[in-house]
Amino acid sequence: MPLFEAIILGIVQGLTEFLPISSTAHLILIPWLLGWKDPGLAFDVALHAGTLAAVLIYFFRDWMQVLGQALGFRAEGDPALTRNRGLLWLMVAATIPVGVFGYLFQHQAESVWRTPNVIAATMIGVGLILWWADHVGRKKKDLGHLSFADAMVVGFAQVLSIVPGTSRSGVTIAAGLFRNLDRASAARFSFLLSTPAIGAAAAKDFYDLMKHEGGIPPDMRTAFLVGIVVSGITGCLVIRFFMEYLRKGTFTVFVAYRVIFGIIIIALAHFFRFTGR
Repeated sequence: MPLFEAIILGIVQGLTEFLPISSTAHLILIPWLLGWKDPGLAFDVALHAGTLAAVLIYFFRDWMQVLGQALGFRAEGDPALTRNRGLLWLMVAATIPVGVFGYLFQHQAESVWRTPNVIAATMIGVGLILWWADHVGRKKKDLGHLSFADAMVVGFAQVLSIVPGTSRSGVTIAAGLFRNLDRASAARFSFLLSTPAIGAAAAKDFYDLMKHEGGIPPDMRTAFLVGIVVSGITGCLVIRFFMEYLRKGTFTVFVAYRVIFGIIIIALAHFFRFTGR
C-alpha cells in the first residue's frame, strides 16, 4: 500500500470518525472514486486502533473518573460526572444493543449495505434527523442528569451506525439532543459510548487478521504504523476542535455537508453506471 494512500486515509478516518459525517462512507467512497485498491483488513485494524487511541487520550481524565466512581473510589474531577456516579454502568447497558445487532447484521453491513445508494440515503436521512434534533431538543441537561432511559435511547440509536453512511457520532448525538442533552454533553456522551464499540471492532478485526491472514503482511507494516499514528493524531485534534466548536456552534454546517455529499454520491453513481465504470 503506497504511503501517501495510508496518510490520506488515516487523515480521513481521524476527521470523519468523530465529526458527524460518517467515516465508513468516506473510507468506502474515496478509494472507489480514486480507483485505489481495497486497503484490506490489516489497515482497518490500524485505523480502528488509531481512533481508539485518540478517544482514550482525549477523554483519559473522564474515563479515570468514571471508572473510579463505578468501583467505589473517591474520584474528584468534572462536576457533572461526579453527580452521576453510575455513568459507567449506564454506558455498559447502552453498549449492549450495538453489540447484539452488530453480531447479527455484520454480513449485511460488510456486503449488501455497502452501496452508493444506501450510503447516500443514510447520509441525507441522518443529516436531516440531526438538523431536526438540534432544533427541537431543549438542551437543558448535562451528563450529571443523564438517566437510564436517556442512555438506552442513545444506545439503541448507535445500532443504526452499523449501516454505512449513518455516522456513529451523528446518530448518537442526535439521540442525545432528542433527550434534551446540551450539544457538548451529547457529543461527550457519544464519544465516551463509542470507546467500547471502537475497541470491540478493533479487537474483532485483529482476531480475524491473525486467524485468517496470519498477522500483518510484511508489505503492510509501515502503512499499518502510519495509519495508527496519522488517524490517532488527527482524531485527537478533531475531537478538541469539535468540543470547543459545540460550546457556541450548531450542527447546520454538518447537516448541509451530509445532504450535499449524499446528492453528489447519487449523481456520481448514476454517472458511473451510465458510462459503464
